[in-house]
Amino acid sequence: MVSGFPSGGGDGRSTPGGFGTVVNNNPQPTYRSQSPGIFLDQTGNRFSGGKRTLADFQAAQQQQAAVNAFLLRSVKPRTFQNLQSPTIGLTSVNDMGLFGGSSQTQHQTDLVGIRMGYGSSIEPVQNLNRVEDSKNMLSSSLRELEKQLLEDDDESDAQGGGDDVSTITHSNSDWLHRVLTPVLSSSPSSASSPSTTCSRQTVMEIAAAVAEGKTEIAAELLACVSPTPNQKTNSEERLVNFMVTALRLRINPAEKESRAPPSPATATELYGKEHLISTQLLYELSPCFKLGFMAANLAILDAAGDNHDGGGVLMHVVDFEIGDGGQYVNLLHALSTRRSGDDKPLVVKITAVTNHGGERRLKAVGDRLSQLGDRLGVSLRFKVVASLRLGDISRESLGCGPDEPLAVNLAFKLYRVPDESVCMENPRDALLRRVKGLEPRVVTLVEQEMNSNTAPFLGRVSEACACYGALLDSVESSVASSNLDRAKVEEGIGRKLINAVACEGIDRIERCEVFGKWRMRMSMAGFELMPVSEKIAESMKSRLGNGNIVHSGFTVKEDDGGVCFGWMGRTLAVASAWR
Repeated sequence: MVSGFPSGGGDGRSTPGGFGTVVNNNPQPTYRSQSPGIFLDQTGNRFSGGKRTLADFQAAQQQQAAVNAFLLRSVKPRTFQNLQSPTIGLTSVNDMGLFGGSSQTQHQTDLVGIRMGYGSSIEPVQNLNRVEDSKNMLSSSLRELEKQLLEDDDESDAQGGGDDVSTITHSNSDWLHRVLTPVLSSSPSSASSPSTTCSRQTVMEIAAAVAEGKTEIAAELLACVSPTPNQKTNSEERLVNFMVTALRLRINPAEKESRAPPSPATATELYGKEHLISTQLLYELSPCFKLGFMAANLAILDAAGDNHDGGGVLMHVVDFEIGDGGQYVNLLHALSTRRSGDDKPLVVKITAVTNHGGERRLKAVGDRLSQLGDRLGVSLRFKVVASLRLGDISRESLGCGPDEPLAVNLAFKLYRVPDESVCMENPRDALLRRVKGLEPRVVTLVEQEMNSNTAPFLGRVSEACACYGALLDSVESSVASSNLDRAKVEEGIGRKLINAVACEGIDRIERCEVFGKWRMRMSMAGFELMPVSEKIAESMKSRLGNGNIVHSGFTVKEDDGGVCFGWMGRTLAVASAWR
């Protein structure tokens, strides 16, 4: 019997048969007529032959109209033009209204919400099993559609024509599979099997869960992440491994104390000998930090001028974080070039201030520098001041004469001093005010360029990824893998990152700020920015271009009165001078 439908009909809208909405992006010819002598009753079952009433005939016609309006296709399998759009695929599936009645909207939310990116809501991952259930439901519903609407069984095969119908239906099924598989398989919500890799995006999704207080979701996502073996990692994989460790320690604080060896996030580790060594190696191996110290030295030399008066002190430098004294090796060499023709050596005083012990180590540093000064014709007077309370800092307590030209070096010091966000006393600003009271000729400031002090947790994680990722990449690109010190430097960077992400309050030791915030803080303490002379900026650029320590990715530029040292467009450190 002829179907009774006009050709070319169908626009993809709902029809009175109740089969919902079908998204139809491409105009298509109508489907072929039903096989002669075969009709559908209102339950979708076939019957043939026998007398029927007019009501039966009309009911069959209405049912057949719904079927044709839903299918809207010919025997020839159609070619899809927009197979790659997962948005269209998801809309089509959910708008059919075939997969759960009132729960239709919830399934749509689950499937679309899984494809979240950075900063997106992660609510849909709360019901992880629902993803697999939706996938199974799609497959079973497609099979049911094929059976009920197209009757692709042995009987239709025997009558002929079933192969074409099956081909079309399987084509649609395959298309839906191709659309949904990337969504389901790429999502971190799919917890059916642990992932073997992790990316920055996954890190940010876990951090978003932590930031919203959804630690159970964060724990489930972390359980799916497998770290890359250390011997096979590149800089990006090392960054992700450090981040995963930091996030695990953050949601499991008890693990910090229970780990053996101690957790890399603890303050004990960041004040330990191993971390001190790795930090000094970083300053030596990374051009961004090494040149930052050199820029500070040039500012000190500029402030000293030609103050040599035949045996008097050229400059007294007070250093609150001298480390292993590497900065002053370069300073002594630069001073040696200023010697006059007479035999009188230049006199320089260096006072190292420490509140964390290590007097014996600092005295050893002073001895080495003094010996170097003797060889270079520079007389160095080195002194260690230990356990000096903040309120007791003065020229007298530091051994500085009233007329001695004074320079205060704060290179990589302030980022470890707590500010008002940690305690009411605000030791950071208090130290700056005490330094201002010393009336120095110059105060040198060198700091890592990163907004990790008061930034919200999610912003801090993003900033840490960008900054420490660039730093790890610069080390990997500029230091040979055969250099044994490189592994120590990378471990030290990992400890910095882990502490910045995993810890809060007084336990978060390193609190970096960007140069703009340092400018505000220094100005509020009464300091005035000394624009870096063109000579200093040009000197740094020439050192970077001498071919000895340089990779083409390192950059030097002068910006807002400071000298910025960066890697691949990312500023890593800024040196500035103040009075």
